[in-house]
Amino acid sequence: MRLIVWLVRAAIFFTLFAFALNNQHDAAIRWFFGQEWRAPMVFIVLAAFALGCAFGVFAMVPSWWRHRRVARKHAPVIAAVAEPATPRAAAEITLPHPPRDGL
Repeated sequence: MRLIVWLVRAAIFFTLFAFALNNQHDAAIRWFFGQEWRAPMVFIVLAAFALGCAFGVFAMVPSWWRHRRVARKHAPVIAAVAEPATPRAAAEITLPHPPRDGL
């Protein structure tokens, strides 16, 4: 199975490498007021991809902080459920939501 995964990764890499070799001609991005940026097309595509990834990560940061804050608030409840002092104490603990399978 690992061999198949590595072969797929190699195929994706060589496909993208061939794409980069075929797109070495200059392209221009025209900004406002007559400004222009000229670079090989592969660099422009790479820059657009990197900016999209960065925008996606920064857009998710508030959600991650909110989930972290909620998880930190419920950490004592989770620790109490994980290791109850007595069987009766385990029966008395209620979670705010039902447990999910696989997590």
